[in-house]
Amino acid sequence: MKKISISIFFIIFASVSAQANFSLANNGGFLPQDNTILNKVNSPNAGKNLSYSDIQGTPYFTKGFIVAKFSGTQETAPARYNSYNDEVEFMKDEKTFVLPKDDKFSTIFFPNTKDKLVRLNTDDDLSGYFFEILYTNNFGLYKKVKTKFIDAVVAANSYATDRPASFKTLDPIFYIKTENGFIKNPKNQKEIISYFPDKKESLNIFFKENKTKFDKEEDLKKLVIFLNKD
Repeated sequence: MKKISISIFFIIFASVSAQANFSLANNGGFLPQDNTILNKVNSPNAGKNLSYSDIQGTPYFTKGFIVAKFSGTQETAPARYNSYNDEVEFMKDEKTFVLPKDDKFSTIFFPNTKDKLVRLNTDDDLSGYFFEILYTNNFGLYKKVKTKFIDAVVAANSYATDRPASFKTLDPIFYIKTENGFIKNPKNQKEIISYFPDKKESLNIFFKENKTKFDKEEDLKKLVIFLNKD
């Protein structure tokens, strides 16, 4: 019985140790990039798949890979956010991998830029990675950065010119997290007050004093801080 107990102890210890020393590159859930398939976009107008290098602009939030920390592991690795595919890519042993969209790795922090990506279920077509701008006890402010592919246009005649395919970063979409869900891209004071009718009086005073612009990140931060305090 004593030998069996010792064996069980070592099995448990080995399992815990393996989790503590989890390797980003050695987990079977990670997908190494195949450049013959990934980093390509279907271009109906060109009649073929285009490599990112053939497209003007970039789908990446940063110019290159920068050091990142991942929830679920103690390791760090160079990483970058693909805002076209809504994916996080990272490098390990000179290979590029795609981070699985798993709850275990739901937070990616970039120490050098202080950017923090989190995976959120917003119950709409933009569920996925968001930049966390602010998080307080009951409220949060998040930003969705999305890049659009604009297909190439072939000149209709000799007087026109071809337009190459391009990536375009769209205006950010802001989400305010509340105790009852998310407020997507709040448009005006009236909309905010409709979510918090019990705060109508104090919100009217806040908006009058701050002249809130709902497309400005700093203004929305002030609003979220106010909502959490009020």
